[in-house]
Amino acid sequence: MTAQERLYTADDLLNMNIDDHVKVELVEGVLVEMPPASIEHSILSSHLIFLIKVFLRDHRVGGVVTGEQGGYMLGENPDTVRAPDVGYISPNRLQLLKGTYFPGAPDLAVEVISPNDKAFDVQERIEDYLRCGSRLVWAVFATIYTIVVHRPNGSRTLHENDTLDGGDVLPGFLLPVRDIFAALES
Repeated sequence: MTAQERLYTADDLLNMNIDDHVKVELVEGVLVEMPPASIEHSILSSHLIFLIKVFLRDHRVGGVVTGEQGGYMLGENPDTVRAPDVGYISPNRLQLLKGTYFPGAPDLAVEVISPNDKAFDVQERIEDYLRCGSRLVWAVFATIYTIVVHRPNGSRTLHENDTLDGGDVLPGFLLPVRDIFAALES
């Protein structure tokens, strides 16, 4: 007989003394430690945050953008807290910004995929976001300059010569995929 692993809560996660360079998510009560990201991962994440924030400012769209430390409460009992590399919360949901973790999924979740990420884990994160209310998820593959756009009704793969759009989440957001990966070339 094996001992049952302790299930943690979102409050437990908040009160843990976790090293700043370690990212930890909570998945159905189980702590999942993520290794530090590569420099390419960090460059792409911060570049996407910048591009989205500029779009929001220039088009007076509103809403907020979060980085990899922004937690989203996707489930309770047992708790699930995910932290996408980039998240966007639309203006009509800002009233929910109370407490420690945003209650629900971001309207847009962006995951920059590292070479050491397991396909199963990536797919599980994407499905969690979509199941919990994300209307758009971008999986950004730095090593192959590809973005897979996930919506509740299906997915589409974009390559360097394609254009990424914000759909109904960020109406009017249009950006050549190559411009996103240009951040890695500088």
